[in-house]
Amino acid sequence: MIDPITIERIKEAADIVDVVSEFVSLKRSGSNYKGLCPFHNDRTPSFYVSPTRGTCHCFTCGEGGDSVGFLMKHEQLTYPEALRWLANRYGIEIEEKQLTDEQRKKQTEREAMFIANNWAAEYYTDILHNDVDGRAVGMQYFRQRGFRDDIINKFRLGFAPADRYAMPRKAKEKGYNLSYLEQTGLCYADNKGEMVDRFSGRAMFPWISVSGNVVAFGGRVLDQRTKGVNQKYINSPDSVIYHKDHELYGIYQAKKAIGKEDFVFMVEGYTDVISMHQCGIENVVANSGTALSVHQIHLLHRFTSNIVLLYDGDDAGIHAALRGTDMLLAEGMNVKVLLLPDGDDPDSFAKKHSADDFRKYVEEHQTDFIEFKTRVLLQGVTDPIKRSEAINSIVKSVSMITDQIVRATYIKECSSRLGISEQILLTTMNNFIRNYRDEQRKEEERNNRALQRNEERPLPPPSPVGREPEGEGVLPTQGGDDTPPQDAFLPPEAFSQPSNPHSEGNISSPSGSLPTGEGGGRGRISATPSLSVQELLIQFIIKYGEQVILENVETADGNTISLNVAQMSQIDLANDNLEFYNPLHTRILEEAVAHSEDEGFKAEKYFRFHADYDISQLAIKLTEDPVQLTKSYQMKFEPERLKGMLEHLLLDVRFEFVENRLAYIRQEMGLCSNDPEKYMSLIAEMQQLQKLRMKIAKMLGRA
Repeated sequence: MIDPITIERIKEAADIVDVVSEFVSLKRSGSNYKGLCPFHNDRTPSFYVSPTRGTCHCFTCGEGGDSVGFLMKHEQLTYPEALRWLANRYGIEIEEKQLTDEQRKKQTEREAMFIANNWAAEYYTDILHNDVDGRAVGMQYFRQRGFRDDIINKFRLGFAPADRYAMPRKAKEKGYNLSYLEQTGLCYADNKGEMVDRFSGRAMFPWISVSGNVVAFGGRVLDQRTKGVNQKYINSPDSVIYHKDHELYGIYQAKKAIGKEDFVFMVEGYTDVISMHQCGIENVVANSGTALSVHQIHLLHRFTSNIVLLYDGDDAGIHAALRGTDMLLAEGMNVKVLLLPDGDDPDSFAKKHSADDFRKYVEEHQTDFIEFKTRVLLQGVTDPIKRSEAINSIVKSVSMITDQIVRATYIKECSSRLGISEQILLTTMNNFIRNYRDEQRKEEERNNRALQRNEERPLPPPSPVGREPEGEGVLPTQGGDDTPPQDAFLPPEAFSQPSNPHSEGNISSPSGSLPTGEGGGRGRISATPSLSVQELLIQFIIKYGEQVILENVETADGNTISLNVAQMSQIDLANDNLEFYNPLHTRILEEAVAHSEDEGFKAEKYFRFHADYDISQLAIKLTEDPVQLTKSYQMKFEPERLKGMLEHLLLDVRFEFVENRLAYIRQEMGLCSNDPEKYMSLIAEMQQLQKLRMKIAKMLGRA
């Protein structure tokens, strides 16, 4: 419930470079900035941020948007949540109206779960500082760990009271829906159906996402209660807002330091991260004992390509370091390993040393992963079989590296270290690479076969736009690549003047009619591998929807009106009962018509900054072009030229509809050979459609 004036203030204040830099390490590229795309596994920077336009865009996967859209997609926020995030960042006060019961019901599940978690974090923090048991038990534990007040506040540490019913009772008093606390994993129902606190009696470590939302908790049973307890730590279960293999503890507090230092320390535990921050080392995260996942690596890769695995020097630490190496290498990370002295972990080591001493130790003792793996796997190994297994493991790790020159360098180094000919190691490495690619190819073939089986299913009639598709196999719009080619829009100068399918003085043509007359084919806008015909029409409406192209049009009641691009498109499609396949396309056309006569309305600006994220993303996709627009394209178009372009597009939409209907009829004919009546009916319809197809093709200059 944020008023429009405040929304405008927020959008005007938002700096797209500043916002994106919170999540992506950006470097200047001319007047723009670029970095690794956070929406796909990007290994070369393809994500561009334009401060002049106030937008970002990936030229590989097509994701992007303005500051609000970026946050909505990246952080999975609702539109109001993204606005609040920006308002908080830029110090803009939002006075929100009290939600009614009906509005409260409409809050999204995801938003409600974030609210529940953030409230719980504040509750546990309040208990830690202000409750008698919180200070005596929880704060005492953190003091024993040596944590200062500023560090306790920085990580929002807290304490869950021993009374299992205290937190859910307080939440209920505050008006929170306990079902959301259950969905986040904060609570569960006991045998009597009462909600109880999962973390009661534990020191609390909130997991804060890269955007600053509390997504989960870790709870540690305190020292005097550890005897006989199987799980010293328990964590929130996976939920709608939390997946343990997607998150890293400390990423929110570390992201700026990681970007600045251009490398990250990976440790295992909460206290490792916290003690290193207190020591002055902030570019550190933890995976909290779970196996490192591809999602976590992608999260780190947004900020740096360099990682130092920092673990205890015992067997468990060595095993942990070895476990994640290959996956990191395969994802393009540069890996170094640092094992601490016996008896030390990152927590204890950080407490003994200053930041400068810590950095000096890292510089002197960190080792390349090959050196580390060679030393660990081959130390004291004399058995030929075990030695060959170890060497194979080392070479397999090298094969994971994506850069050929780096691979070759490591093979040369391995040859020198291991005393084995470079050619043998190269042959072995190439075998690993070949096997890996074969597995990838087989997996791709399996996926393609599954896709082909789906595509071979009979297609039902095309689904009109106003309804959700029922079942599978609905005729889709064509397209795939998200970036329009340079000629997706052609300047009006490229168009001949086709005959006008609309009577200049009459817009009440009968339903089902099609335009007549001859039209030249030169300069027509055609569907491309990137965009279907319907997408091209929507693209055109977004760009020029408010532009008037017909004057003095006589209506059925004798009045005269003017028609703009959006209105003419709606009338033309309605005359032939044609509808878009994509519901978003229908919404865009309807809203363009509804607002096209509003004072100052500009369709492109309206849809690019639309409150509905899906619409704004589609508008950006259809209007962003990697090639700078020509001067002729940027000029204000003459109405007659716009009209000619639109007429060609509307004919193309009819042509596509007829083509799709013919494809459906052919499939149906193959399925009804035992039903002569239906078969003959389909033949009759097909013959009519083929004549219609030829007529439209002739008008488009394709016959």
